[in-house]
Amino acid sequence: MYVPNPPPQPEYWVLSLSGGKDSTALGLEWLKRHQQDPVTYPLHEVIYCDTGMEFPAMVEHINRLEQIFTGAGIKFTRLKSEKSFEYLMFEYQPKKKNPELQHLKGKSWPTSKVRWCTGELKQKIVSRYFKQLRKQKTVIQLVALAADEEYRLERKNNQDPNHRHPLIDWGWTEADCLKYCYEAGFDWGGLYELFRRPSCWCCPLQPLDELRKLRKHFPDLWAKLLDMEHRTWNTFKEFYTVDQLEIRFAFEEERLAAGLPINRTREFMSALRKRLEEAGFPQNK
Repeated sequence: MYVPNPPPQPEYWVLSLSGGKDSTALGLEWLKRHQQDPVTYPLHEVIYCDTGMEFPAMVEHINRLEQIFTGAGIKFTRLKSEKSFEYLMFEYQPKKKNPELQHLKGKSWPTSKVRWCTGELKQKIVSRYFKQLRKQKTVIQLVALAADEEYRLERKNNQDPNHRHPLIDWGWTEADCLKYCYEAGFDWGGLYELFRRPSCWCCPLQPLDELRKLRKHFPDLWAKLLDMEHRTWNTFKEFYTVDQLEIRFAFEEERLAAGLPINRTREFMSALRKRLEEAGFPQNK
């Protein structure tokens, strides 16, 4: 018996929006071109996944973008895990591979080896949503890889034939994208003047220089970081707790005020070790 092939599913073009400079530049420019030529530049939906731990200025940025896209008749979808970052960090009790950790509550701080935050709060949520979309449509995903990130196309996860990389096609670098956004009136409240990539404010993978800036410019968030440290069982960074970073940064400010250097000389590290020991944090010799 002859069974006809099902008709092809319609193409459905989706922009993946992180809120950073690259996806913002791509979204704004693609929308402009879409409004001029919707056949060549189709756009049906914008998808943003919220971790719940973004800088307040990033939240405002996303709200503004949502108004722009919905005002242009484009569906704007916000995705968010039912389990919050703080629930997963402090309360969730999965079965742990290490039996010595089994009695401890929560996943604690993410690490470079176990970035559970990205997996639980973004990748799983987005993948589930796209899986449902693909049951009904041929999803074409606009991905904001800049021209100076073209090397990332070699990674397996960036080789989906239904992915499109317009920034690479246009030759737009990361610097081009930031300049475009600034000229369009988007400045994230100055976040890009402080941080290379303003992701979650509580990320323990931030370099020390950016943590110094977090403490200086966002004292309320720094205070919350200190509180979070006291509610969990793992240290914030491999070699520093947040309490120890507070001591270090305050010590650095004292030295700078006295005209002394804070680079990693033997003298500085010895003086820092002494300060930490005085505060009750013994150091390995």
